[in-house]
Amino acid sequence: HGEDVKECYYYLDSTPTHSYAKALYKYPHAEFPYAQLLNENAHRGLDVGEFELEDTGVFDESRYFDVFAEYAKAGPEDLCIRLRLANRGPEAATLHVLPTLWFRNTWSWGREDEGKKPTLHLKQPGLVQATQAELGDYQFAWEGEAEVLFTENETNHERLYASANATPFVKDAFHKRVINGDHEAVNGAQSGTKCAPHFVLNLAAGEERVLRLRLVQADVAPAENFGASFDEVFKQRIAEADEFYATLAHQGVSDEARKAARQGYAGLLWSKQFFHYIVKDWLEGDPAFPAPPLERYAGRNHNWGHLYSQDVISMPDKWEYPWFAAWDMAFHMIPMAEVDPDFAKGQLELFLREWYMHPNGQIPAYEFDFDDVNPPVHAWAAWRIYKMTAPRGQRDRRFLESVFQKLLINFTWWVNRKDTEGNNLFEGGFLGLDNIGVFDRNKPLPSGGHLQQADGTAWMAFYCLTMLSIALELAQENSVYEDMASKFFEHFVSIADAMNNLGGFGLWDEVDGFYYDQILLKGQCIPLRIRSMVGLIPLIAVEVLEEEQIQKLPGFWKRMQWFIEHRPDLASHITWRQSCGHQKHRILAIPTRARLERTLSYLLDEQGFLSPHGLRSVSRHHLEDPYVFHAGDGDHRVDYVPGESNTRLFGGNSNWRGPVWFPINFLLVEALERYAHFYGDSLKVEDPAGSGQRVTLDVVAAHIAARLASLFVPDASGHRPCHGGIERYAADPHWRDLVLFHEYFHGDTGRGCGASHQTGWTALAVRCLQYRPA
Repeated sequence: HGEDVKECYYYLDSTPTHSYAKALYKYPHAEFPYAQLLNENAHRGLDVGEFELEDTGVFDESRYFDVFAEYAKAGPEDLCIRLRLANRGPEAATLHVLPTLWFRNTWSWGREDEGKKPTLHLKQPGLVQATQAELGDYQFAWEGEAEVLFTENETNHERLYASANATPFVKDAFHKRVINGDHEAVNGAQSGTKCAPHFVLNLAAGEERVLRLRLVQADVAPAENFGASFDEVFKQRIAEADEFYATLAHQGVSDEARKAARQGYAGLLWSKQFFHYIVKDWLEGDPAFPAPPLERYAGRNHNWGHLYSQDVISMPDKWEYPWFAAWDMAFHMIPMAEVDPDFAKGQLELFLREWYMHPNGQIPAYEFDFDDVNPPVHAWAAWRIYKMTAPRGQRDRRFLESVFQKLLINFTWWVNRKDTEGNNLFEGGFLGLDNIGVFDRNKPLPSGGHLQQADGTAWMAFYCLTMLSIALELAQENSVYEDMASKFFEHFVSIADAMNNLGGFGLWDEVDGFYYDQILLKGQCIPLRIRSMVGLIPLIAVEVLEEEQIQKLPGFWKRMQWFIEHRPDLASHITWRQSCGHQKHRILAIPTRARLERTLSYLLDEQGFLSPHGLRSVSRHHLEDPYVFHAGDGDHRVDYVPGESNTRLFGGNSNWRGPVWFPINFLLVEALERYAHFYGDSLKVEDPAGSGQRVTLDVVAAHIAARLASLFVPDASGHRPCHGGIERYAADPHWRDLVLFHEYFHGDTGRGCGASHQTGWTALAVRCLQYRPA
């Protein structure tokens, strides 16, 4: 408990250029209940829900301030800032406001290349000048009376480490000045590297007050910082933002869905962050500080000495996960491509560059452990974004070719490192699904032997098909890529054959009609009969080839025909049909039609995978029938756990044993659309299972997307499921339009779980919301 943020704040708006941005922070009148939150969560067991800020009663009777922060650019180097402060409580209350400007401290490192120490100094009442060698001079101005506080952005070594401070003015000086009344804590000379005007506002019940500030490059500073022109900047930028987002939602989408989607985009855009991590420097330590322990050279990331990160990157969540995560970021870029396609493509290329990708071809997973292994979705994201952005202009083949060439290296790493038996069945952790397995799949098995993963193998099949599609697209203009397309075509078929037929049925269980992980032990295959996303991921490995298109590629066409004729044992994984328009299609997929239908009967079972709000990560079947695996060190168990985790496996509250997670849901929805494109009206299934209502697979996909979208829009009672029934989000006008995009969602109720601001991959919801009919 206590892993997620315990404060209430919301990203309300942002344009992709950040010409306008708006956020809200709800600040209690009472002392913030840090101790109560810490103590209560510390003694709660895993069978009890987390104790949140709302549970402390600190917001009762609306005794809090709403702090709205708005930013509008008057020019590229001219930032107007407007703070709207409202007392929502029944009595007058005092609020201290310290809008703070500071320089990032690089001068203390002792590195010559970090330049001269910058300065802030009071130039005149209401205006601070900021000077830095590379940036030049800026002016920070504000309107109204305020005491100006200055200090240095230096660590308080005396407080943290009981060692002497280099300066009497340290970074926590404002706390000492405001809370403790210590006037000596701040620099009376009114200069430093961190400053803040200190406003003290006495707000009556219901009163609102506006503060205006401006940060502008000195060379372009206006004659008048505030006045009618200041407010006109906000008016114009808000109108531009409204016009921009009006173009994104499809006709017929409800107003509530539009508003929720806009906040989803805002969270995604606000979560971009400058990330600076030079592994070589981290290993060596900074010259001005004591050398790090020698153990660091054998610790995490020590073999990534080439990695040099100094970029703005899309983060999963700036509070809980303020570092990049490669597979998360691939999902982030799908909604990002809707609003900023250039940034989306640039991010995908960035992680394949030589200062990120390891020389062996591995993409760094995340700061905590670059060596970790997550599902290979980078190619899919690049291919998806290429297709999404094509209608807006010419197809960006330079981008597609650039990522393809680098992904070839990454694909080779996967094949060489994760197929230990050379039989096209893969293993190797895939911690993206955390505790979904009966035991930690990234460690040696308690039973001995090794694991053949249904999801690991399916991910590689999916990777193959995506690379095939990219190669076929590039081959339209360069025949060299036809050979590469043939390679990925044959590799996919081999993986699909192993998945379905190796040893008889591969990883398919004919009795249950489902794909399972298997333990290979002393020549015997032991299936792990857990109905989880592991068995649904094979469905995403599907691609439809238009015969008219591939006939234009004589090299690929000839090789495919040879393969079909001379390898009929493998060619059974290639199905073709003729549409009503006499156009032939071929489908490459892991499941046959019969196996697809059997798997869909589980997927669409409301007492199985199908939740009111998407697809569960583990079937509800395991609520009454948990899976237990007996091994030498005891029993290993998987139950249906729809909310936070009830096990310490992987630590924290992250849980893939029942909740709804957006990434795999999104991939399955897309896959169902591809199956629908191939099978059309010839394949209908019951949706939901047992209802007697048979529909085509495109309708199934739309129904699942609608369930996902329902998490964020009010139901008939005004409650958004993501808020877990908290009444103020339905009834209070100051709360009811606010939306949170959590890490994952309760498998039965839809309540948001885990990190409350992980708009990163949950921003995939905007794709569902924008197509959701009113």
